[in-house]
Amino acid sequence: MSSGEKPNMMWTKLGIAARIKMGRKGDKNLSKDKNQSSSSQDAQDEDSNKTPEPYNCTGLFQSDFAELCHRQDMTFVPPIVPRPRPPAPSPSQAGEGKPEKGRDKNKQVSAPEPDPEPLLDEDGEPMEPPPKTYTVKDKFEYFKPSIQVEMDNPDKMDTVTEIYIRGWKVDECMMNIFKQCWPAMERLHTINLWQVGLTGETVAILASFMPLCMNLKNLILDGNCIQEGEENWHLLVDDDSSVQLLSLQHCAVSDAAAEDIGKALGTAKRFNTKLLSLNLAGNRITDVGAEHLAGGLRMNRTLLSLSLANNHIGDKGVKKIAEALSRFPLTHEEVVERRRLISEKGSPERNKSPPPSRRADSKDRPGSVRSSSHTDKDKSKRDKPSAKKNKDPKAKEEDKKGGTKKEKDDKGGTKKEARGARASIAADAGKSVGKTKDKKNKKPTPQEQEQPDVPEVINPLMEVADYMSELKTLMVAGNRVLLNLNLSRNQITEEGVMELIKAAQYQKTLLMDNKINGTGLMRICLHKNKVSADCEELKKLNDMMAAKHPFYKPPSTPDGEAV
Repeated sequence: MSSGEKPNMMWTKLGIAARIKMGRKGDKNLSKDKNQSSSSQDAQDEDSNKTPEPYNCTGLFQSDFAELCHRQDMTFVPPIVPRPRPPAPSPSQAGEGKPEKGRDKNKQVSAPEPDPEPLLDEDGEPMEPPPKTYTVKDKFEYFKPSIQVEMDNPDKMDTVTEIYIRGWKVDECMMNIFKQCWPAMERLHTINLWQVGLTGETVAILASFMPLCMNLKNLILDGNCIQEGEENWHLLVDDDSSVQLLSLQHCAVSDAAAEDIGKALGTAKRFNTKLLSLNLAGNRITDVGAEHLAGGLRMNRTLLSLSLANNHIGDKGVKKIAEALSRFPLTHEEVVERRRLISEKGSPERNKSPPPSRRADSKDRPGSVRSSSHTDKDKSKRDKPSAKKNKDPKAKEEDKKGGTKKEKDDKGGTKKEARGARASIAADAGKSVGKTKDKKNKKPTPQEQEQPDVPEVINPLMEVADYMSELKTLMVAGNRVLLNLNLSRNQITEEGVMELIKAAQYQKTLLMDNKINGTGLMRICLHKNKVSADCEELKKLNDMMAAKHPFYKPPSTPDGEAV
């Protein structure tokens, strides 16, 4: 082999060795990349298996709702949009009103604007312009699920006051999202869920977080039919919640559900004190359900308006309602509860401490504990002078000196205590003045302004009862708080109207003596029942209700005197 070929062989061997080393390094890098990718996948799997941290709602409905829907992996999130309102009138329509006096006299009348040119079609014929009372949207966009809201300030999402959901299914997952969002909204006072397919489970979820919505006043759930075995509307009539208006129109409420609602309104042991208006129009309530609702009215002294329009109520149900409004006999359970309440009311007086005169007399009693203690004190007092007499004159002088020192110390201590007490009183007075200034300068919130002074509710069982010897029962005055009763579109005849007249007459005679506990019925609606409009009883009842109207003016005679 020549000398020239040896170096070439050397270089080729070195190149092959370098390539082998590079290949080994590449294999190591590939293995490292594979290990890193597998570790990253394992970390992702571990992250996916970990439970996410609970989300704390901030009160911003839009951001909270979007985040909670994202956590539930929802494919479609209903948008939150402002509730549509009718368009504002154009400037030309606003100026068509009557001109104000004294302002437009010196002003020059502006020339009327020329009419716009009419639109022409392909054939050159004039076309009608599109109306301005609605807005045009894309195809089927109107039917897509959305959440409409009313806000105090349209620029701030934390000022949502009303929520409207219409025509799309609200399942358990969505209701659980609302359970987290709505209690954090401080200004929310109205929830309207119209035909959203509520079930017994979703109603239970809604009832569970209603007490957490502190300012919720109006709950409207019209058009939600629940199967007869799952009806649990009574969960919404709860004292823990602040709802004052509950509407269940066209919810197929049966007699069984009416029985539960009647018990929630009032029983012998408890009664609702928050609900002011209940709308049960357009349901399947018969005389049986009306009787159960009348049982709730017996003990309820808060409800002001009850609508039972468009049901299947006849004279029997109306008779029970009229009885609850006039006076009714107490059942055995109610009599037992009445006795228990009376005994509880009288028991604190028995447990009170005796008057001072009794205490003074007890001192002189020889067998009392106080007399024995006083005898011991008297003995000690008698023994004290003898001890003083036996003391030496030196001891007496030391006692006098010690006494003067103690008096001085006591005087100094009392002065310091007096100064400290004055300083603390001045500080407390400053704090109280500051608090009163803050209270004066602090403006009340809208919720504080809206809350009226609610009088204390008296238990109906504690009212005066009359014993009827013929019936051998106690009779108690009925409900005089209910103001509005709607019984239109039912099956009531003249017999039922007569029962309502008796109840109204009894309320009138009762309220002449005592006007504290309510004013009695002020409006009864009986349209489209089995009673003709010319019925004398119906006219008499309408005249009685008209006389109770706040703006009622009695008809005047030809001489000008009121009848």
